[in-house]
Amino acid sequence: MAARLVEREKQLETLRELLGSAGRGRGRVAVISGVVAGGKTSLLEGFTQEAITAGALVLEAAGSRAERYLPFGILRRILDAAAPHAPDVHAYAVSLLDQVPSDIADADCAMDAGMAVLPHLSTALLQIARDRTVVIAVDDVHHGDDVSLAFLLCLARRVRQAGVLIVLTAAARLGPAQLAFHAELQRQPNCTGLRLPLLTAEGTGRVLADHFSPAAAQRLAAECQETTGGNPLLVGALIEDGLRARETSEPFQRLAPAETFERAVMDCLYRGDPELLAVARAVAVLGDSGSTHLLSQVAGLHVKATEQALRDLGGCGLLHGAAFRDPAARDAVFEALPPGALSALHQRAARLLHQEGAAALDVARHLLAARRTGEEWAIPVLQEAAEYALVGDERELALQCGELAVASCPEGPRHAALNSRLVSIVWRSSPAAAESHLRQLARELADGLLTDRDLVQTVSCLVWMGEARRAGEAVRHLQASGREAVAAGRLPVYDPGTLASARSWLSMISPPLRDTDAAQAAPTTPSGARAADAIPYDMPDNAHVQAADAMRTALRGTEHAEATVAETTRVLQRYPLSDRTLQPLVFALLALVYAGRPDLALAWCERLLGECSARNAPTWQAALSAVRAEISLRQGDLPGAAAQARHAMSLISPQSWGVSVALPLSTLVEAETHMGNHEEARSLLEQPVPEAMFDTLLGLHYLRARGRSHLATGRYHAALRDFLNCGELMQSWQVDAAELVPWRLDAAEAWLALGKPARAKEYTEQQQRRETGTEGSRTRGLLLLAAARTGTDLSARLKRLTEAVETLEEGGNRLHLAHALGELGGGYRALGDFNRARMLVRKAWHVAKSCGAEPLCRQYMPGHGDGEVPVPAGPAGGEAEQPKEVEVLSEAEARVALLAARGHTNREIATKLYVTISTVEQHLTRIYRKLKVKRRRDLPDRLSDVCLPGVA
Repeated sequence: MAARLVEREKQLETLRELLGSAGRGRGRVAVISGVVAGGKTSLLEGFTQEAITAGALVLEAAGSRAERYLPFGILRRILDAAAPHAPDVHAYAVSLLDQVPSDIADADCAMDAGMAVLPHLSTALLQIARDRTVVIAVDDVHHGDDVSLAFLLCLARRVRQAGVLIVLTAAARLGPAQLAFHAELQRQPNCTGLRLPLLTAEGTGRVLADHFSPAAAQRLAAECQETTGGNPLLVGALIEDGLRARETSEPFQRLAPAETFERAVMDCLYRGDPELLAVARAVAVLGDSGSTHLLSQVAGLHVKATEQALRDLGGCGLLHGAAFRDPAARDAVFEALPPGALSALHQRAARLLHQEGAAALDVARHLLAARRTGEEWAIPVLQEAAEYALVGDERELALQCGELAVASCPEGPRHAALNSRLVSIVWRSSPAAAESHLRQLARELADGLLTDRDLVQTVSCLVWMGEARRAGEAVRHLQASGREAVAAGRLPVYDPGTLASARSWLSMISPPLRDTDAAQAAPTTPSGARAADAIPYDMPDNAHVQAADAMRTALRGTEHAEATVAETTRVLQRYPLSDRTLQPLVFALLALVYAGRPDLALAWCERLLGECSARNAPTWQAALSAVRAEISLRQGDLPGAAAQARHAMSLISPQSWGVSVALPLSTLVEAETHMGNHEEARSLLEQPVPEAMFDTLLGLHYLRARGRSHLATGRYHAALRDFLNCGELMQSWQVDAAELVPWRLDAAEAWLALGKPARAKEYTEQQQRRETGTEGSRTRGLLLLAAARTGTDLSARLKRLTEAVETLEEGGNRLHLAHALGELGGGYRALGDFNRARMLVRKAWHVAKSCGAEPLCRQYMPGHGDGEVPVPAGPAGGEAEQPKEVEVLSEAEARVALLAARGHTNREIATKLYVTISTVEQHLTRIYRKLKVKRRRDLPDRLSDVCLPGVA
């Protein structure tokens, strides 16, 4: 769609005046110049139509870059246009042209031969103008051949007394070959030059108004001007795209460049000189960051030619500064480039940028766009770019840089190091996606190609993905090879201390891989290499060793809690969160949990989650969220544990979790079980899990969670089997710590459910003999609760339950506290102390409610299970009858008693009832006497359910 002749009225009026002059026998010459696609052809066509309407004879021709070296090209087209109107003139002129030899090799001689007939040809054409006005219109005259241009000059000198108007269109910038022609033409007194500028914003708005409402045209004008620069061809193309899109888009949408606009961009470039297209391609490749010197090198042009092309591109509205006005123009240039050419341009740009010392990321983007493996110099650039991309949270870019670096590097130690880093980058978002790279890394590990720095990290990743046995075999083989090398007087491939570190990490996560003989064998190198217990403190992968040591200390029992806290704190304080330290930090947090310090673990976990929240690292967040869920579970926050576990599992795929899925899955199953969502827990247990998971510490969590689900749903034998299986594994692995999994206490609970109290007592006593925990430890509270359940003497049972409550209140699991409170209330009910029983059961209900444990809430519902009878409704559904305890009190005393039973202080009661504190104290004295209680906490908790007017 061509833009109408807007802001061309002055030029068109000038042409009309020149046509009138020619009609009066005063021949004129007009030269219309302007930028590429600036509307010269449209103005010429519009004028020639008017000339034809006015009765003039129009003879049209156009120059062509392809026919520029064809002699008499434009002249023959003019003569062909005159043939129908003056056949005799045409025949005479053709005969003259045929007399010119066409086989003259020398250019100057050929030019002289042509020049000899030009005066005769001019005279012949002027004969046509004797009877009517003649308009000779030549478009793109700058592409004309030399002889035709000489003819036009010859004719221009002879039309001053003839009815001829010569109208030529030419480029704004002329080459050396055309400069002489135009200089001579401009010297003619009858020559008029017309310059066409680009459209102004007002002019663009006028063009838009032909297709849109005035309001829409005014709204779109500024943006259209910004996109097109006022180039009429681009304006028309943008309008056409907008009209086509308007049929399906929402009203008031912007004019979005599409196919027509992109074609118009390429039309502009192909109409201009070849340098225009070459520089446009260079600008598209480099963007606005390229200097003129760099652009010239990429385009393969001289700097001056590049500068001129940039001015031309800006003049025709394609560029603004050194960049395309709209991304669609850049995309059009890319689409028109052959793939091989585009790749070569990016490769050249990357090399040149690297030579100029450009930033690694800028160079890497071109290397990636080239879509081919890089050269030797490109590998370190890609490495550096990947690290900068990670710092800038551009994970996808980092991944692409890492992949290209690996693909560009030949097999060997350097390739292995690059592959190791690539695995770390992929691991951040999807460990499963790194599997193919990890397999290759495992082969490079076995071949001795990895660095000591990468070895432990590779082993750690293999264990995560369930390849612990494979990793263990590789480490054992490398240790054996190392011993052989030492015996032969050679340096081993890997430092023995590094292999010992890997072995330590392996045996901690997967205890079946423990090999004491291999672990104790610590060969020394000929140069006196370090033993496994003398790993350098500044070794980066020492985080794995320290975390493994902290975990082993934690699993020795709660009597080592202080040592565990010291060791884990050292790990957490020293090592920042990174690809290499993620797993050590996760297990350091779990060590704190197993040491009975979930409060410390929570503080550190929240801090680490805060660090990675702003990083695009789903795997980091998933692993830490799983630990956060386990902490919430052990603190008795069931909804929080379930939410955190679900969040963790949603961040990465089940395949990406590998054997570590045991942690969030077991937490979620146990939380759902305690909340009474047994169907949900059952569906979670039906999910497939890796078989290798059951050979890991975290697999014990899963076995226990499955057992608790079986126990809660009446499948007692299945539950007992899981608990005993846990015990067998923990004993054989030498990690028999109740803080990890209290399997004996779980088994005792299962035996009780099966009606075997003697067996339950046996397992409880086994745990008692092993118990070395501190007074406030979680396992001690559980042990006291289990001992009370298996005991037969009521007074001893009450003593143990009271101690269990006190222990759990100091910081244990609130869910276990609810159990202990409820059972203590039941004990007092059996003893006949109903007031205390009701108070304890109500407290158990409140604690269970805060935990989200609905089954416990139903069990300890006020009025049920504690000896109370629900208060019946009054007649006809009226209000419930007041309890007898309240009936013996006056209204004022009842108000004070209700608020006191709800836990308000004397000052708070006085404030609420607008009385003095002394009055409250007097009321309480009478209340205690009437209700036969000695202190506030003995007030019947049924009072707190009564509502009286004025008591909120």
